[in-house]
Amino acid sequence: MVPFVVVGTAGLVVLLASLALGDVLDLLDGAITGAGLGAGMAMFGAVGTIVAVNDGPVVLTYALSGGVGLAVLVAVPLAERALHRSEDGAPVSPLGLYGTARSTITASSGEVSLDGPHEVETRMAFADYQIASGSRVHVVDVQGTRVKVEQAGPADVPGDPDEPPR
Repeated sequence: MVPFVVVGTAGLVVLLASLALGDVLDLLDGAITGAGLGAGMAMFGAVGTIVAVNDGPVVLTYALSGGVGLAVLVAVPLAERALHRSEDGAPVSPLGLYGTARSTITASSGEVSLDGPHEVETRMAFADYQIASGSRVHVVDVQGTRVKVEQAGPADVPGDPDEPPR
């Protein structure tokens, strides 16, 4: 049982180090990572200890713990890659979107709600001239997290202004 406790403890140390410092260990082009190696070693130790404590045969103990450890060693980098692929890319630009002024917009302050599908919160806005709260606006520039808007005329707004955005 001692080898399982030692390997499991070392695996926990490697796993915690890779979580705290980032994946400093990356072998075979990402096939073996620090998190994967640490998790595999920890599972090897945990399964081996559980089977040994329950008086399992030595061959079964090493076979089960080795199999589970290898499976975790392979599964963790695959799961990491899948999570990285599913991450959102660059933020969607609000340039060209229409919206509604939620407060009076001036050259230094203001707030708008935009009609884009990714726009769930209000944005800070500014304009070259004052725009009244409740007015329809059009985004003409993006500067950091703030948007520069102009008042939209009735001919500029696509569709019916009273119709909810799709």
